[in-house]
Amino acid sequence: MTVRSPIKHCRECGTAVVYRVPDDGDTKLRAVCPACHTIHYENPLNVVGTVPMLGDRVLLCKRNIEPRWGKWTLPAGFMELNETTSEGAARETDEEAGAQIEMGPLFSVLNVPRVGQLHLFYLATLQSDQFAPGYETIEARLFTEDEIPWEEIAFRTVRTTLERYFVDRRAGRFGLHCVDID
Repeated sequence: MTVRSPIKHCRECGTAVVYRVPDDGDTKLRAVCPACHTIHYENPLNVVGTVPMLGDRVLLCKRNIEPRWGKWTLPAGFMELNETTSEGAARETDEEAGAQIEMGPLFSVLNVPRVGQLHLFYLATLQSDQFAPGYETIEARLFTEDEIPWEEIAFRTVRTTLERYFVDRRAGRFGLHCVDID
């Protein structure tokens, strides 16, 4: 079995780690320190964001960073320590779009195992149509479903979330969507 080893050294003592199955009954290869025996777990990263809506329009942000520079996305990013998923989603919406929102319910949960990520998007109601994009965003703009530049959407998780949003909007009720992205 081939292991990619992003963890090179023990975070406790600095010794080079080895990848092996720990002696504690675990069944997976882990980064284990041969000196202090600390087991380092590698877990998925959480990406949190919103589907900010105002009437029949949704707010998208044009990316000013890689990956996918110049493509459109929902405001989202990596969750920080010491915040809830909804706090992180609200923070990302403020940082990327400078948008004032009222948070709604969790809308989509997207598993992206090939890159070790979990994406969570909340519905959010925009409080105005005025935005102050941060440095990660070239432009923040409202789109109706027909105006969305579908071929310029940055990520499959965003496209899937938007597609589910518009289906639910037409049906007049929003559900929770759990999707696996291959």
